[in-house]
Amino acid sequence: MNIDCIPILKSLRAYKNEGAVPFHMPGHKRGNIYKKTGLDFLSEDILALDTTEVPGVDNLHCPEGAVLEAQGLAAEAFGADYTFFLVNGTTSGIYSMIMASANPGDKIIIPRNCHRSVYGAVILGRLIPVYIEPEIDDEFGIAMGIKPETVENILEKHSDAKAVVITNPTFYGVCSDLKRIAEIVHSRGMLLLVDEAHGSHFCFNERLPISALEAGADMTSQSIHKTLPSMTQSSMLHVKSERVDIEKLKVFLQLVQTTSPSHILLASLDAARFIMQQYGHELLDDAIDWSNWARSEINDTEGCCCLGPDRAGRYGAVDFDPTRLTVNFGASGLSGTKAEEILRKNFKIQVEMSDLYNIVAITTIGDYRSDYEAFVNAVKKLVETAEKRKAKAMAPAVFFRPQEPSLMPWEAVYYEKEQVDMGQSIGRICGEMIIPYPPGIPVLMPGETISREIYEYLKLCVEYGIKLNGISDSKPKKVWVLKNNKKEV
Repeated sequence: MNIDCIPILKSLRAYKNEGAVPFHMPGHKRGNIYKKTGLDFLSEDILALDTTEVPGVDNLHCPEGAVLEAQGLAAEAFGADYTFFLVNGTTSGIYSMIMASANPGDKIIIPRNCHRSVYGAVILGRLIPVYIEPEIDDEFGIAMGIKPETVENILEKHSDAKAVVITNPTFYGVCSDLKRIAEIVHSRGMLLLVDEAHGSHFCFNERLPISALEAGADMTSQSIHKTLPSMTQSSMLHVKSERVDIEKLKVFLQLVQTTSPSHILLASLDAARFIMQQYGHELLDDAIDWSNWARSEINDTEGCCCLGPDRAGRYGAVDFDPTRLTVNFGASGLSGTKAEEILRKNFKIQVEMSDLYNIVAITTIGDYRSDYEAFVNAVKKLVETAEKRKAKAMAPAVFFRPQEPSLMPWEAVYYEKEQVDMGQSIGRICGEMIIPYPPGIPVLMPGETISREIYEYLKLCVEYGIKLNGISDSKPKKVWVLKNNKKEV
């Protein structure tokens, strides 16, 4: 059959047939984990199982049967009071838990390096964001952890805030001191909300960092499809707190999720929970052991290094996810984006993401020993043979330092705008999100001033092949800015 006229199916089939080793999400790694655990019928019967809310099949938005039971089993497995299944990704969980915790006009404390979904909740909820500046590791060029004392200082100045949001772990596997932060937040009568998109596996093995619920978070949203073996777009929202208004939370969950949820996604969440309860500890032991082996091999290779426990106690980091392999090529003069390109083209290794300095590989219980060995061998050959292209130095602190917005993000969204050449935008007020993706951290929000440093950084992103989301012109040659600063609602 000729599938040239079915472009999405064609692209997926081409990638599958290429045979690249997937060091990226989803965590089931092309269904490998279903084969390991005898659940391969899920992938084999996927279309036959795709159905709607017929009798005998429960309803996500008013569960009374299978979905209700599955969410209860998940709450028990993850240590929650309540667990809600999500079919619109962790984004829908973040929207819901933030808007359920504050009313329009309330303040919310958020890290400047948080995911775009947190900013989206600020806009949708018409909230006032108060930014926390993360610690910066200049060698890797990344934001690291949030120090508890930084949270404490912010809360002293903004004691009227309703909640604090922390990203834990970060995309790079960095964990902050959540336990101490929870104590500080709760002592002020506020809620602690955690974007735990990359940490859903933590509670299933004691060799991993402490989970958000164990540390005292009131709510946490997890991408089960990232580090556990559910299907893309399926996530969970966990609640463990008497401070949370559950009925208000349910209202927002219904508002931000589709009224036609995929029961295949729901089934994959249920299957992921089952797999982790039955086999998770042992499988995670293997993933941790092989990831640690890979990290050691990479750190013994001249020209690159791998982020790990040696940085604990610095930059606000108290722990690291050992299954996350963040490799820096600074010593070899190779940019992260170039390294990703070469790994795919020459070695059939596809990593999760790259930035100016690093690549990030996601390992899960779906990987095999041969995958780790292929990755390590490819990285070693890469630094030995690659034609090097040195990434230009750029102080990352510039992009994570909170600036005083001229307008709240939700105000700027409604202003009249005009599109100008990027070179003419310096000093203007930005009218759109500008987000290098992944990891999806906005460099500019609507209502913030475009500085020369950020302008130069965006040019560098484009030069090195980093995609920009949010902005209408991804080159970017033009950008939307506020017109005459005159509000048109």
